[in-house]
Amino acid sequence: MGKRGTLEDFFLPSEKKSKTGDASAKDFPTSQLEYKEVAVNAPRGLSIISNFVTLDEEKSILAFLDAQTWRTDLSRRTMHFGGTFCLMPTKGCTAEERKKIEQTILQAPIMPDELRFVVDRMVDQDLYQDDCPPDYCIVNEYLPGQGISAHVENFRFGEPVCSLTLVGQDTMRFHELETAHDGSVRSGKASSAPRTGRREDVVMDKRSLLILRGDARSTWQHEIRRTSASSKPLGWRRVSLTFRTDRRAGLKDDGRQKQGP
Repeated sequence: MGKRGTLEDFFLPSEKKSKTGDASAKDFPTSQLEYKEVAVNAPRGLSIISNFVTLDEEKSILAFLDAQTWRTDLSRRTMHFGGTFCLMPTKGCTAEERKKIEQTILQAPIMPDELRFVVDRMVDQDLYQDDCPPDYCIVNEYLPGQGISAHVENFRFGEPVCSLTLVGQDTMRFHELETAHDGSVRSGKASSAPRTGRREDVVMDKRSLLILRGDARSTWQHEIRRTSASSKPLGWRRVSLTFRTDRRAGLKDDGRQKQGP
């Protein structure tokens, strides 16, 4: 792995263009998509759609992503579309400064055409409304020995939160919380969230879509555990695309939350 970049490196305007076209999905038989049976003890509100994209579509997405500029200032490579929370408040800042920082979204390139068919398919499956599709996407690449600490997605984002797994199968561990807790990775609050002690492991197959609603989204932390590199097959790699929508974008004119599926 080369020298790490900086946060600013990724969010600078880029002239780089993709040489790959978008995957055509107009003939995809969405009626044949099937929900995977999850364990009865899985977090309530969690569901999985198997084979959400085809093998050819997976290859097309990966070709597009690997032609882009990855963010390298973290322990794993990442990429953002739409925007993201990336600022960590300093320990000495005031409550007002902390609130401002935590609510700041850094702008990133808009959702690319190469991923539009995935968004459209999620809308077709009634995961999102036509007028409120996901406009934020964070891409994470996991190699052997890499992971992400337990957290809950920032409450600024609505639900569902959907994560597409590509290339390699992996397991996500869930920790039940005593109550809903807005503790994202960048907030610094995740480690202080009170847990019940209950935990569940959920296998994410390649090309499957993990969907988090309700309790699974707000009262369970999720993590990818950092296991030893030797525990993965040679050449193992997992690329995840997590799609989210701004909670405020799903509000009616009177400020009430629109009803989801």
